[in-house]
Amino acid sequence: MSIRTRSDTSNWNALLFIALSCFWGTSFVAIEAGLEYFPPLLFAGIRYGIAGLAILSYAVATTDRWHPSGRDEWLSAAVAGVFIIAAYHALLYIGEMYVSASVAAVVVSLAPVLTAVFAAGILGQPLDKIAGVGFLLGIVGVVIVANPDPANLLSTNLLGIVLVLLSTASFAIGGVLTEPLRTSLPSESMQAWAMLIGAGVLFVGAVARGESPATIEWTSTAIISLMYLTFVSGVVGFLIYFALHERVGATEINLVSYLEPVVASLAGWVLLGHVVSSTTLVGFVTVFIGFALVKRHAIRARIVGDVPTTATGHSYDAD
Repeated sequence: MSIRTRSDTSNWNALLFIALSCFWGTSFVAIEAGLEYFPPLLFAGIRYGIAGLAILSYAVATTDRWHPSGRDEWLSAAVAGVFIIAAYHALLYIGEMYVSASVAAVVVSLAPVLTAVFAAGILGQPLDKIAGVGFLLGIVGVVIVANPDPANLLSTNLLGIVLVLLSTASFAIGGVLTEPLRTSLPSESMQAWAMLIGAGVLFVGAVARGESPATIEWTSTAIISLMYLTFVSGVVGFLIYFALHERVGATEINLVSYLEPVVASLAGWVLLGHVVSSTTLVGFVTVFIGFALVKRHAIRARIVGDVPTTATGHSYDAD
């Protein structure tokens, strides 16, 4: 039975929202743990190859159309696969080789703000002065997290944050570019093909970087990390996401990005012994304020009930 057939109650939605935040927040920690045993691009490629096949199987069983047809649908899947799956995760996984899971999650939480800015530049969607201030606050928040040392601008910490920021920009650009390519293909089917295309690109990138499957260390931690990322934060997480996106819409789904750093920080502390610095906390709050300013109209409309509770189109989150 599809998760969408449940009764639409606020309590059920809240439970799904919390579960999704936990699954995707802990994924940053699982990535950090797994990178001790996997080359980064092979790690991401294996994860999304398996997850793509699993979600494709789900789409075959539950939807009326499980594969793209025609130029527009294949183009949409290809754009999502290259920008949202391949480039985003390649840069994120390499970035997490230099920064902690909590720091990476805070930087990735800038995605909704960057998406609004790129939509203004690429699609011509309006972005007023207050939203512009929100964007600047988001960037300031990332700078606070980076806490750059002028005497050591080439530090590995700064390099990691730049890579994660570039990954977030790739995710945001991909989301904007897929907006005019919306089709009638079910979200599950589109997501599955995006994952499979992205996995293929990641494998090509792994070969280009000289990554070899022989270097993978198949320890219990490595297997648990891969299985968790693939089936829990991947397959189950995205099925929950599909249900919530249909129930509550895109604006509230964006708020998942701001619980993920909290979950990632707690999980990193419990599982890896990481302590979150005060600058990371201040940076996170600054990024969140920026998001609130950029999305203030949508948030206000949601609070007063002026918008419908469903949203259409294909959307992706960053995890």
